[in-house]
Amino acid sequence: MTARPPKGKHPQLVLCLYLAGDSPNSALAKTHLRTAIAHLAKEDVTLELVDVLRDPARGLRDGVLVTPTLVRVAPTPEQRVIGNLRDRSALLAGLGISEVGRE
Repeated sequence: MTARPPKGKHPQLVLCLYLAGDSPNSALAKTHLRTAIAHLAKEDVTLELVDVLRDPARGLRDGVLVTPTLVRVAPTPEQRVIGNLRDRSALLAGLGISEVGRE
């Protein structure tokens, strides 16, 4: 499941969230992430959700051994945040979004 930006426009933030089905931590991670990026314009963010229960080879190929794991693919360098993303400060730091800039 990938949110695609309009043609000709490249997203400023490319994310991939690796989940384990509908587990409680996976559900929390989705909720916390969507809340954290809700203020960003949809065309500025691409979010791909990868269920490693459905596609375990993808998780292994991408070096994901624990779920949930959020990978910031772009802008580089790649950043990873592991867990249910409850720690808002760690999540925003991993995304490269400052608390002050959220207003």
